[in-house]
Amino acid sequence: MKLNFTRRRTPVAGRSRLAARDLLAEAVAGVLQRPARSALTSLGTVLGVGAFVAVLGLTGTAASQIDTRFNALSATEVTVEDTGGRDAGRVALSFPKDADARMERLNGTEAAGVYWKVRLDPGQTVRSSPIGAANGAVARTPVVAASPGVLTAAGPHFTQGRAYDTFHDSGRQRVAVIGSSIAARLGIHTLRTQPAVFIGDTPFTVIGIMDDVRRKPDLLLSVLVPRTTAEHIWGQPKDERAKMLVSTRLGAATQIADEAPLALRPDHPEYLRPIPPPDPRALRTAVGDDLGQLFLLLAVVCLVIGAVGIANTTLVAVMERTGEIGLRRALGARSRHITVQFLTESGALGLLGGVVGTSVGTAVVVAVSAFREWTPVIAPLTLAAAPALGLATGLLAGLYPAWRASRVPPAEALRR
Repeated sequence: MKLNFTRRRTPVAGRSRLAARDLLAEAVAGVLQRPARSALTSLGTVLGVGAFVAVLGLTGTAASQIDTRFNALSATEVTVEDTGGRDAGRVALSFPKDADARMERLNGTEAAGVYWKVRLDPGQTVRSSPIGAANGAVARTPVVAASPGVLTAAGPHFTQGRAYDTFHDSGRQRVAVIGSSIAARLGIHTLRTQPAVFIGDTPFTVIGIMDDVRRKPDLLLSVLVPRTTAEHIWGQPKDERAKMLVSTRLGAATQIADEAPLALRPDHPEYLRPIPPPDPRALRTAVGDDLGQLFLLLAVVCLVIGAVGIANTTLVAVMERTGEIGLRRALGARSRHITVQFLTESGALGLLGGVVGTSVGTAVVVAVSAFREWTPVIAPLTLAAAPALGLATGLLAGLYPAWRASRVPPAEALRR
């Protein structure tokens, strides 16, 4: 007896597919099904991306503001140093007596003056009363010999009195200008009584008290006396090299620095060394790097918190939707379809947080700039990259929950 077995062909089921339109529709439905949870889940991403945009925007805005302020003040200041020609047996002071007038003839110069720290003899101090008086107030205060142009270039603000001028300088007048803190230490509260300070045994009438300067703030902690008076009493500078402070118009600092040595000493320009204002780009880069590193760390922390929130919520959603996952598998959905579905949902949450965070960060930059009366600066690349950063955060956060959803057995999911 011969048996013939014929293999029956089983009809092949069609390949399971998940169209992109259906995938997006399912992802949107999953996000909108629980709007409150989705909003709270995206909050971490909103904060992270918002901090990212705000950090870069405020850093760029602050750097721009630094350039503006630098140009308004520091870029209009030039210092000329005496290189010490006296060391080779030449003149003791390289600056001529009419140095202020020579510099002011240069186009672009607003004011200029020579100054140096006076070296007092041992035991000489600055006092508000003669030596031997019981109520004499002793102050260890530096004495600075300065031509009238120094006070003009420094831009002082006087609470009482005024600065000395060329009359006091040419006549070797024994007058002085002091800062408000020095005046308080010396017990000088008014100029109506024509108070005097004693530098050693020499009295100087105080004709001005200043409380602020635009340049050279260390002048507020010194007693300033006319240059010719200091030369007459203590001689020319010995250990301390003289310098010149030059105030220029905006944009003329580099030109003034190049012309200063030849204008002051055409016979020996090498005796003087000009110091032009530094390049603001280095300062801007340093400040930008410091601010960027500090606040980008905060942005990363916020993004990590947002990623953890998205991962936790997506994982809870997987556990709650186990029956739905089993039904989809039973109807033909494959593991990769489940993975892609949950990845799309987490990515949608991240993208939503990225878009909202970008808007929030931009609003913060504009609000801060408006409050400070600055010009907001935000790079277009930052605005373009911020939503993508939120999307990447959502996708990374959804990897594990999506993988776990794809590993749920269909039969066990249906039993639940």
